[in-house]
Amino acid sequence: MSLVTEAPARPDGRRARGDSTRRAILGRAMQLASAEGLEDLSIARLAGDLGMSKSGLFAHFGSKEQLQLSTVRAARRVFSDEAVTPAMAAKKGIERLDALIAAWHEYISSDTFAGGCLLMEAAAEFDNRPGPVRDLIAETMGMWMGLLVEQAERAVERGELAAGTDPAQLAWELHAFGLALNWDRQLNDASGAPDRAATAVRTRLEAAATPKGRRRLARADSVVSPRFLRPAADADRPGSPGTRH
Repeated sequence: MSLVTEAPARPDGRRARGDSTRRAILGRAMQLASAEGLEDLSIARLAGDLGMSKSGLFAHFGSKEQLQLSTVRAARRVFSDEAVTPAMAAKKGIERLDALIAAWHEYISSDTFAGGCLLMEAAAEFDNRPGPVRDLIAETMGMWMGLLVEQAERAVERGELAAGTDPAQLAWELHAFGLALNWDRQLNDASGAPDRAATAVRTRLEAAATPKGRRRLARADSVVSPRFLRPAADADRPGSPGTRH
């Protein structure tokens, strides 16, 4: 029997530095894209902002489209961490649905991105531009809507929402309140927009809820829930491994 053991692998310093640089690039790219749009993202602009050479930055992405795609993946990981994961402690059904919307509104109302929710901005910018960037944005938003519909369906099954409730319609309306919140904050700098959005959500949920559902809403903490869009193979979130709105 051999007593020789394999020496532990040494950390790859170059890879660690490369990952750190990529996170810094994407962090700046998300801020620029939220305020100025994904189309205005350029390798030259980012290189200048970060004090890098264009060739050095190009080596991380290879093309403007790849930079845009990586920026969207990074943004959806931020979305997952801030607007979804916080609802994980809420019970499935009406409480989790309420918690997801509350966390999403908190994310929209925060200063995470200089120009508001990057995913909303990107959806408006690319809604009529076919291609991989639009497809990724649509996939991301579809996953978010699917999560809302799923919790509305659970709430109907649990007797928390009236039997005739259309889960897809309810999710669509709740999502619209978030879009209005982002619009009012960004265009009008409306300090009262979060309260208006919260009132709209609660009024709509209580109107659709059964007595059982209203009791659960009354006791809900509006904590936020787990799971979400996270393609495991992309370390595009600054400060985090992996990625996934």
